[in-house]
Amino acid sequence: MNAPVVVGFDGSPESLAATEWAAREAQRRRAPLTVLQAWPGPHRDVVGRDESFRQAQERLAAREAQLIDTAPGVPVTASTVSGDPVEALEEAGRTAALLALGSRGLGTIRGYLTGSVSQEVLRRAACPVVLVRAREGQSGGREPDGPVVVGLDLAHPADDVLAFAFEAAAVRAAPLRVVHVWSPPAGSEYMSYGAIGGLEGEISSVEWNGLAKAMEAWRARHPEVAVTADLVRGKAAVELVDAAAAARLLVVGRRARHLPLRHHHLGAVAHAVVHHVHCPVAVVPYG
Repeated sequence: MNAPVVVGFDGSPESLAATEWAAREAQRRRAPLTVLQAWPGPHRDVVGRDESFRQAQERLAAREAQLIDTAPGVPVTASTVSGDPVEALEEAGRTAALLALGSRGLGTIRGYLTGSVSQEVLRRAACPVVLVRAREGQSGGREPDGPVVVGLDLAHPADDVLAFAFEAAAVRAAPLRVVHVWSPPAGSEYMSYGAIGGLEGEISSVEWNGLAKAMEAWRARHPEVAVTADLVRGKAAVELVDAAAAARLLVVGRRARHLPLRHHHLGAVAHAVVHHVHCPVAVVPYG
């Protein structure tokens, strides 16, 4: 059986959107769905705690029934674990195909989208993590139309990121747009116009060759996926946010660091897109 799609649930609108998206993703992948509710213990000996716990269990059971209707044929398991949500989700992610989490929509303070749980899971998870927005007036679990877009950094290993992106496009029967952003080397602004033009031509030729080579094996494995590749000059975070405006899913990478957790971080590009992109965002660890 395929590895499960795991989704965090806490009853919020964001988690409702995430669970719907996850159910449809499990259906696309022909994978089981695990709905995980973390309840920091102990849940007894606090006034009103038992009632709150009972209500949470009822919400979870109701959501499980709704998801079974949303994605017929998908095995759905809903469970509550006692403990810290970040640790519970991190542990579940060790055997998951992906983790899905809800994320608040753009508010009046632009840029503050994800909560502390999402931020920590993004930094620590061993599997891809997908953030799903709760979009006002829309069903958050339904992706917009458009291609799957993947941001590729040729300076880092690309296979894990491309594998996820090609599979995501394949199970959606969607086109895939591969975007590699580059910028001239530092100091080139002091060169003459003629020298700059020649240098940029050489660099772009090398970048195109690298991009084609990185995609070659994955094109062969997924001949059914229509692929376009774009080499864009600029700042990666800015260009990927713009590219995601017409996407149904944006895929970016995150270096998996073998360091103490306090040293883990998303990186500037992943940090920017998870805070500023409207469509679902998949953050894939590599390396």
